[in-house]
Amino acid sequence: MQLTSPLAQVDNVFVLMLENHSFDNIFAFSGIPGIVGSSSQNMNEYKGVQYFCAEPAPTAMPTDPGHEFADTYEQLCGEGAVHSPWSSYGSPTATGFVANYATSLSELKDHNPAYLPTPNEYGDIMLCFDTPNQLPVIYQLATEFAVCDRWWSSLPGPTWPNRFFVHGASSAGWADSPGDTDIAKWETVSGFTYPSGASIYDRLGGARMNWRIYVDEDGDTLGGIPQVSSLKGITYKIDTEAFSGFAGDLLGPYPYPYTFIEPNYGDIAGGTYVGGSSQHPMDSMARGEALIKATYEAIRNSPGWERSLLIVTYDEHGGFHDAVPPYGAPPPNDGSPQDLSINSGGFLFDQYGVRVPAVIVSPLIPQASVSHTQYDHASVAATLEALWGLPYMTARDQHANTVLPLLSLSSPRTDCPLTLNSPAPQALATAVVPAPMTAEVAAQPLPASGNTIGFLHIMAKTDLALANGDPAAGAAIQARVAAIKTRGEGAAYFAEVTAKAAAARAALDAAKASSATAATSKPLESA
Repeated sequence: MQLTSPLAQVDNVFVLMLENHSFDNIFAFSGIPGIVGSSSQNMNEYKGVQYFCAEPAPTAMPTDPGHEFADTYEQLCGEGAVHSPWSSYGSPTATGFVANYATSLSELKDHNPAYLPTPNEYGDIMLCFDTPNQLPVIYQLATEFAVCDRWWSSLPGPTWPNRFFVHGASSAGWADSPGDTDIAKWETVSGFTYPSGASIYDRLGGARMNWRIYVDEDGDTLGGIPQVSSLKGITYKIDTEAFSGFAGDLLGPYPYPYTFIEPNYGDIAGGTYVGGSSQHPMDSMARGEALIKATYEAIRNSPGWERSLLIVTYDEHGGFHDAVPPYGAPPPNDGSPQDLSINSGGFLFDQYGVRVPAVIVSPLIPQASVSHTQYDHASVAATLEALWGLPYMTARDQHANTVLPLLSLSSPRTDCPLTLNSPAPQALATAVVPAPMTAEVAAQPLPASGNTIGFLHIMAKTDLALANGDPAAGAAIQARVAAIKTRGEGAAYFAEVTAKAAAARAALDAAKASSATAATSKPLESA
């Protein structure tokens, strides 16, 4: 659908997607009038103890809450609930969050029970931030523009398949985190592909529209690898930009209708996630708040502000409690396989995941707006498709609501803040800088699944792309990756490929600059 109303007056859409927090965890105790969220009456019971929602939440969790498909099913459907493969989803009651947090090993280092939370920590999963004081950046953004209290993660499960949904309105049948055996299903040489054959970047390219991807490289060095570079046609460093250049880029001509921004994921290789800006539960919230602030201020102070739209959201709930059970969802119906090796719960993609925070920013949005419209990550694609007449990719984005009705003003506001609040001092004080990997951690075996494995294969894909189709080099790369067995070996490979990709990008930029200089200095031919 092509829009012809003032809502179509958007030249640039920006999306910043952070990590692993539910709507209630971020906003339920924000005091924002009109939102639907938990109160101090909401609780879970576990082993005869009632755990109520309250504030404040800890700035970082002592251990990583479970958020794989099986974890989320128990969280939503009650203690001990197990999904029956290839059947419709159960009836969510949001009563199993504490039970799952107390017992799940899915996100723990080496799945070791020694890392489980203590009984005194069980209730942490129910706690919510004192948003105005603990998260003043996203609080100000939400109260200056629009907050959505019905934005669902696209499936009740982990980071990777939910991030695939924001790029293609499908996860190609994936409902689990990447594993060391089934990762070959990505077709490593070319990258992750969608059954429809198209991501939103392919759709934009087909319409001869430019796009850009930024990643926060200011943090843990190896955490600055964008997950989107797992997609076919997107190579780390070659097709991605450092966020440090974002504000400067916006000051000149910016011919990119769509921009996707990823945080720094912190200590991926060591599995602690500290030192990033993704707001991973085990890391400080401060750097993520700073990234939100820098993103908004760069757009707000750019020439294109009045015709810009910013969406800030989170990929999934990270195991944190949310009181509003999700609805049924339209399956993508894109030919995705039913494959238990990548979808261990036999999920039919007929259910949204847990609510996540979403803030929509535009000078055409009235101050302090609250939207109760139902969205999921496919609403990003649906918004772009509605703006620019792009064909939908799956049944999910075909039926997704767009955020464009929120842009209801006839002319841009003139009272939008030029700067946002600074991150909370107490959050900055607890921000952790990752220590160098110890010999003990370096010797630990790679996990069988999860983010470390996923990013390792992004680096292999990058390495293969830089080999430019050389069969011998490709075979050597594949053998090298197959031989990586420990966290230390993985970290060394991450660093090696990052350096190689940076050198390739520098050479490419130098060649472009040389070509441009030659073109402008070429003397005019005499008549």
